[in-house]
Amino acid sequence: MTSTSGRSSTSADDRAHPLDEQLASLHRQEWGRLLSVLVTRTRRLDLAEDALAEAFARAASRWPDDGVPRNPAAWLFVTAHRLVIGRLRHEAVAGRVVPLLAVGTATTRPTDDGLDADDPATGGESIGGEDERLPMLFLCCHPALSADARSALALRLVIGTPTDEIARLFLVPTPTMAARITRAKQKIVGTGIPLALPARDRLDERLDVVCRTILLAFTAGYTPGEGPDLLRIDVASDAVELARVLHRFAPDDERTRALLALVTLQHARRDARVHDGRLVTLADQDRTRWRLDEIRRGLELVATLPPSTGYAEEVRLQALLAAEHARASTAEATDWARIVAVYTELESLTGSPVVRMNRAVAVAEASGPAAGLALLDGLDDALGDGHRLHAVRGELAARAGDVPTAVRAVRAAIERCANEVERRHLAERLATWTST
Repeated sequence: MTSTSGRSSTSADDRAHPLDEQLASLHRQEWGRLLSVLVTRTRRLDLAEDALAEAFARAASRWPDDGVPRNPAAWLFVTAHRLVIGRLRHEAVAGRVVPLLAVGTATTRPTDDGLDADDPATGGESIGGEDERLPMLFLCCHPALSADARSALALRLVIGTPTDEIARLFLVPTPTMAARITRAKQKIVGTGIPLALPARDRLDERLDVVCRTILLAFTAGYTPGEGPDLLRIDVASDAVELARVLHRFAPDDERTRALLALVTLQHARRDARVHDGRLVTLADQDRTRWRLDEIRRGLELVATLPPSTGYAEEVRLQALLAAEHARASTAEATDWARIVAVYTELESLTGSPVVRMNRAVAVAEASGPAAGLALLDGLDDALGDGHRLHAVRGELAARAGDVPTAVRAVRAAIERCANEVERRHLAERLATWTST
């Protein structure tokens, strides 16, 4: 039921927390798409982001009293667009000349095009489409930008990830990350980097960082931060959709196929990762809750991936690991020897300490916990500040019968863990060992 003004009627009881959740959902689902269209319409990257953020703030202030618009995304876009137009007019009056972002040929100049934020039909489905974020993603990943800024900028502009969360993913202070993103945006405008999909002959040099960025965004959904939420399924789902869009754009590229296979297979286990607010390890997951249709699609993609080199091989090996877990109908049926072999290849290719830690877990399953513990030696300098190395060492030490080492390691993990669900899981494991 809707009111005559074209807005959905909302009772007072429905306005508080549900509206906050709706706005948060809109931010996750629409931020990148709306920002991309806004930048394309106005050619002002420096103004568009602030204007869209202000539009969300105005929605939070007005919608509790006015009701939620019939087309919330259109309302947000029109409000942000008007804010940019107002700023442009102010600059025109002041005589300020600002460089405009170069965009594709389909773009119009920034004008007030008569869009009406009160009209529920405004923009409708015509405000962007499923591929609207792709030019913005390639813009953020342009080789003219510094390597340490590309993925971070894409997470901020395309995914809408908060700067403090990006800083946590990159292990740098928030002010450092904020300055890095600001410099990248300034360089885009100052050097005239175009908002456009790259020509096919320039695509190859851009795909590595684009794929890495999407995988980083996906990982962020399964990398718990501070607070009570273990998983952010919506964030991971958004990254999966971006991987699909990228694969449709470059279906013959091995990197896009491997990326889509990897995230599809890992995401297929999402419903079994948490139960009653508690973390469920892979060995204990109810595999009947895995999305078998998604696993089937992921395995079909994996079957098309030949051995390769560079990043294409790195993501292919990760997809092979996900496939081995996905095709095992029970934990006992897992081919740990095969998983160890793939991890060995991946570590040789990347030299990553995280890969070595994960290989240690697989070796412990295949050859016993003592063999796994031996592989953890020397990783503290690289991984000791986080909690996962300590958690893994504690688990393997407990399996090896070294309870004192297990207790010390898990206590160190608890001290370093910021997520409530993970801390509870670690505390329960600790209680099991100290009570025996």
